[in-house]
Amino acid sequence: MNGGCTPFGQAESVCACDACSSTSRSTELQDIMNAINVIAPYRYHGMWVFDDPRVDLLQEPFISGADILIDRAAAHIPDAGSGFLLLFSAAPFPGHEIRLEWRRAEADGNWYHSGDFDLEGWLCPALLKYFEKPPREIYVQAKPKPQ
Repeated sequence: MNGGCTPFGQAESVCACDACSSTSRSTELQDIMNAINVIAPYRYHGMWVFDDPRVDLLQEPFISGADILIDRAAAHIPDAGSGFLLLFSAAPFPGHEIRLEWRRAEADGNWYHSGDFDLEGWLCPALLKYFEKPPREIYVQAKPKPQ
């Protein structure tokens, strides 16, 4: 377990030491959700999208205000349309720049509000590939990809 971190949404930690059987360890670790997730949004046909083969997503679009939130979050990143890193978590982490607050559910997705930008954005059901349930808050950091 990364230095004793407890994954979000997990009541118990899972032992990943070499003393545990590799079969049970690999099965249990597949069910763990990261405490901090990272995706790399980019522009495709004029829309912000991202790929994450880890959770079977390809060119998943940001729509309904989430695209505008991405515009604002990435405004300081040169050539962001070619791709940048977006870190997000249900808990505050050092370096987070934006806090999104849950507002309401709609059409199998969830609306979040950014007080930083005074904007709302809808996050589609793909959110549940990263969280067991829609978190009350999502903390975000946008940064350039390493060279």
